[in-house]
Amino acid sequence: MNNPRHFLTLLDISPEEGASIIARGISLKAKQKNGEAHRSLAGKTMAMIFEKASTRTRVSFETGMFQLGGHALFLHSATTQLGRGEPVSDSAKVISSMVDIIMIRTFDHAMVEAFAANSSVPVINALTDLTHPCQILADVMTFVEHRGDIQGKTVAWIGDGNNMTHSWINGTVTFGFTLNIATPKDYAVDDKVLQHALSLGATINICNTPQEAASGADLVTTDVWASMGQEEEQKIREAAFKDYQVDSALMSCAKSDALFMHCLPAHRGEEVAADVIDGNQSVVWDEAENRLHAQKALVEFLMGVF
Repeated sequence: MNNPRHFLTLLDISPEEGASIIARGISLKAKQKNGEAHRSLAGKTMAMIFEKASTRTRVSFETGMFQLGGHALFLHSATTQLGRGEPVSDSAKVISSMVDIIMIRTFDHAMVEAFAANSSVPVINALTDLTHPCQILADVMTFVEHRGDIQGKTVAWIGDGNNMTHSWINGTVTFGFTLNIATPKDYAVDDKVLQHALSLGATINICNTPQEAASGADLVTTDVWASMGQEEEQKIREAAFKDYQVDSALMSCAKSDALFMHCLPAHRGEEVAADVIDGNQSVVWDEAENRLHAQKALVEFLMGVF
């Protein structure tokens, strides 16, 4: 593959491609539930490179490759030459010469960009400190399953201006929803990410309060207050985010049939109240499972299967 398609942010796919991936994910999920074989990647291998801890990402990609008839190879930086200082460009050239597709979960987004620039096969960003685009595919797929097309709907983001927020920002371009964002003043989103999305026609509102963001929303979503690598900031963040918990009062500001999502893991009693994440508006378990099916569709798409 001379010019592989990479998936480093949601802006790497067009709205039409995004809709196609979501539809294919729903189809693959139905096939799996019906016991129908869908081994479109028989004989293909994925290298999974992890520099950050993972539960859902590893399970979903590894299981997904198995269900598609392929093989997933787990590589951790601590037990490979990447962790011993081999240049990313060298590793990319070697690994991509032996496998058919690569996913990377790491800290620095520039590492994924450098790897993709030197890879002869597609590279998937399975999370960096800047973006987490695979999660949004699963989230949009979940919304479509429960409420239909997300285009023209309103999503409320409550909490940290982190990699998930940035992915929701990019998602406004790909999927055509309105995004309301409420973050504490010292935890705002990356302005370059925001301005770039706005320049591409995104509809994004920076709100002063969580209540303003949630008002009339079709979907309310959040994330932990302290992400991986920020544990030492826990107490400081708890104070800054104390008014940003998604509880039943905040959900009441949204539409009566609004959904609640969380990328997990969740801390009940911090960013979300237990009665919300475990309540009847929550779709977090469907959302988590859909990482599997949406990513299978993404892998097929990048490898030219559909």
